[in-house]
Amino acid sequence: MRRSSALTAEILLTRALFSHRHHLSSMPPRLLFRRLLSSAIAARSPEVSSAAAPRPTDPALLLRLCTVLYQHQNAPDGALQRRLSALQLPSAPADLRELFLQASARFPLSWRPMHRLLAHLTARHGFAHSPTTAARFLDVLAKSSNVDLLHSTLLSLPPGLLSDAALRAAIRGLAPAREVGKVSALLTLFPEAHRPRLLDFITEVVCSVCKLPDVAEKVIKQAEHRYGLSRSGRCCELLVVAYCRAGMFAEACSVWNGMEKRGIEPGAVAYEEIVVTLFKNNRFSDAMKVFDGMRKRGLSAAGGGACYHAVVSWLCKEGRTWCAFMVFAEMVKKGVEVDGEVLGDLVYGLLARRRVREGYNVFHGVKEKDIALYHGMMKGLVRIKRAREATQVFREMVASGCEPNMHTYIMLLQGHLGKRGRKGRDPLVNFESIFVGGLVKAGRTLEATKFVERTMWGGVDVPRFDYNKFLHYFSNEEGLTMFEEVGTRLRETGHVDLGDIFLTYGERMATRDRRRRAMNGRLTEVQDCSCLSSQESEAS
Repeated sequence: MRRSSALTAEILLTRALFSHRHHLSSMPPRLLFRRLLSSAIAARSPEVSSAAAPRPTDPALLLRLCTVLYQHQNAPDGALQRRLSALQLPSAPADLRELFLQASARFPLSWRPMHRLLAHLTARHGFAHSPTTAARFLDVLAKSSNVDLLHSTLLSLPPGLLSDAALRAAIRGLAPAREVGKVSALLTLFPEAHRPRLLDFITEVVCSVCKLPDVAEKVIKQAEHRYGLSRSGRCCELLVVAYCRAGMFAEACSVWNGMEKRGIEPGAVAYEEIVVTLFKNNRFSDAMKVFDGMRKRGLSAAGGGACYHAVVSWLCKEGRTWCAFMVFAEMVKKGVEVDGEVLGDLVYGLLARRRVREGYNVFHGVKEKDIALYHGMMKGLVRIKRAREATQVFREMVASGCEPNMHTYIMLLQGHLGKRGRKGRDPLVNFESIFVGGLVKAGRTLEATKFVERTMWGGVDVPRFDYNKFLHYFSNEEGLTMFEEVGTRLRETGHVDLGDIFLTYGERMATRDRRRRAMNGRLTEVQDCSCLSSQESEAS
């Protein structure tokens, strides 16, 4: 019986294999190759995934390892080796790399524990770096300011491990130490064809991350003399922007003149930074001359018209609304995108010049309003002492679904109370009882004492209350009741606008959970309350 069943199973298996072979033989060669390749990948995929994916590190083992490394980081090699050998470290290379990454996260600023762990893993377990572990180790060496070990480790790494993250970590450690020669020596680690791109990368990291344009320029000069490289337009733009932002305008002008001598055309980013720096230095005529030169060369609309935005913003700040509208008309004519920031600056410029009707016309002429336009409107109304109208714009902002941020509330509080605070008629809702007393209740007696001292010595030091810190101190669950009580008390005494500001902040900004719900549009009670409050204020 068993023999007959076995023969039957064998016959069925033979028929299945024959039919499968006949089906494969009848398939076209291209489809047959795809079928065999997919089956081979499917057969090998479990092995590859199991070998590539590291297992999660044991928390107890990681804690014990970090304890040993911390307590015996200055111990002799023999004592540390005995301690580390007693631990049951994983044997798989992927698990060892994961353990090394987890341990380096526990020592981000200490090079000695990670250096000794690396020596032990290399000698006893055959540890080999991956691009991720190499970049993490270089980052630890850079943050611990061990320049010599960082440079020697960087030179000992094979070219395959020198990723962008590893080079960025090395530059962040060498540039602040002003090791110009070692930074420029990074160019020798790559072939000559990749050195111009690497020089741009080094300049970008030193200027943007380290914010050391003088070091970047020395590295570029050394690369020009030693390796025969020539600076590109990208390097010059980075130097101009970094020098301007660092307040070194003379050096930026020197780099700018060098670009013209070399025949390098400055880009839109460099033009924009030069124009903004000239505006900051109150050199409006020079800024407009540079902007006119940019327009003649056809670079003003590049980069989304950022230079147009900067010029309109600064002209509105200085009260030159006529010139700002001329530039705005040119933006529209050239097809440059107009966003809410530009419109907000224009509205603020009109309101600051007491041209309220025109400001309202521009504001209501925009169909889709964003937070920048609302801020420009409220800022202009606060500037001309119309805090009640600014609060009404705030109610419209909340009702339209545009979520306020911290700057909105601080601007409205300063508009109603001033930077120095104002005394009210009712002592229960007085400035000192709410804000100064609130600091005392929050346990910030030092800040409250400093403000009182500045108030008493007002002729020497102008007292200014920090509304940002006050709102931050009460942005918790306990502050919800405080904002509700203060807002209700202010509304009962006739301060409807201030009461609405406090109530809205307590409902939408007091905790992180409420902020997320408000940003996702799931908080609608405040909108109904704000509309009711606006109707009550109009009726009163």
